[in-house]
Amino acid sequence: MASIESKDTVAVSDQTTEPDDLIDHGSRAWTVVLGAWCCLFCGFGWVNAIGIFQEYYQTHQLRSYSSSSIAWILSLDPFVLFAAGLVIGRVFDNYGPKWLLPIGTFLHVFGLMMTSISTEYYQLLLAQGICSPLGASLVFSPALSCVATWFDKRRALAFGIVSSGSSLGGVVFPTMLSRLLPTIGFGWTLRIAAFIILALLIIANLTVRSRIAPVPRPVKFSDYTSPFSEIPFVLLMLASCCGFFAMFVPINYIVLEAQQDGVDRDLAGYLLTILNAASLPGRILPGYFGDKLGRFNVMIAMCTLSAVVILALWLPGTLLSPGSVAVYVIFSMLYGFASGAFVGMVPALLSQISPDVTKIGVRQGVLFTCISIASLTGSPIAGAILNNQNGTYWGLQVFAGAMMTAGVLFFVVGRIVLAGPSLAKKV
Repeated sequence: MASIESKDTVAVSDQTTEPDDLIDHGSRAWTVVLGAWCCLFCGFGWVNAIGIFQEYYQTHQLRSYSSSSIAWILSLDPFVLFAAGLVIGRVFDNYGPKWLLPIGTFLHVFGLMMTSISTEYYQLLLAQGICSPLGASLVFSPALSCVATWFDKRRALAFGIVSSGSSLGGVVFPTMLSRLLPTIGFGWTLRIAAFIILALLIIANLTVRSRIAPVPRPVKFSDYTSPFSEIPFVLLMLASCCGFFAMFVPINYIVLEAQQDGVDRDLAGYLLTILNAASLPGRILPGYFGDKLGRFNVMIAMCTLSAVVILALWLPGTLLSPGSVAVYVIFSMLYGFASGAFVGMVPALLSQISPDVTKIGVRQGVLFTCISIASLTGSPIAGAILNNQNGTYWGLQVFAGAMMTAGVLFFVVGRIVLAGPSLAKKV
């Protein structure tokens, strides 16, 4: 291990372990948060905007395809974003983020540029569904892993601030897409988005570093299977998967449903922006209170609110008052706030139950790979339900609400396993 000349020295090499007294504070730690914020803005923030494309493709390039078929392209975005973490996590643990970030930057930007000139289903599938999210994963996963090495007591707050980047990206990108698609066309809209992403990822490449020196290890199959021998990890995985089964259903279908219910087309296009804007405090505040009140406690509360909003507002509101602007706007605000905790809190919960920070990359990769399956299949399942019900939405709403409720139950069981049934404990 490289020597440290002084406790205040901040090295920029991935091969140096920083002193422990830099944890939770210092300009270096918060600079990493800034870079990781840019990664989340460009990675998960772009994924949060994909609902715009569901409606656009149904009325333009892919109008001859079903909702479920189009949803497969869009579901590949979060699937690849998470699933690639299984390999990326191991590479990060062994070599750090040095090569992952520039390669990811190139692939994300290149994928969007290729999407801008795509007209066929297979072209959009390869460019938008595989290449771009693979690049996003190469910056998304290392960014989260790096933040975990710089924070302990303030970890949930740090993750909350970082994940707010995806929320703001989910505001900026849908607004930009809604404005530019009708005026300058599909091609240049995607190219402008790609240039914005390139600029922010250059900042990320200059700032994101791990505090812990990488520890090269031979690849062992047991590294990928051993987390499943830990009951808290299994319960966290099941809870997260159930939540992500539900999470993207409103994001992908709220705009389409509102337009079919007669809501003004321009206003409907802003529902996704409203949802993501509301998720901004929903990502920072749970992290702040999670460090003080217990991360599992706060996560359970936020997931419960998400389930209630889906089953007690979105479902009955759109059935009893179809076309009600108030229902759609209020639901978008409340669901955005409640569901915002998922992106920031899940990595914080994983770090909390992980004893060895030098293996955080591979453990995060295993968890995200499981989550990716839910992210891949959730929206197509909802699309199939929509097709089978001849365009009525209550079935997919029930599906989303049931999955979110199951997530709450698994989080509750996980909390009990960790600390018992006492509600007063900070978990």
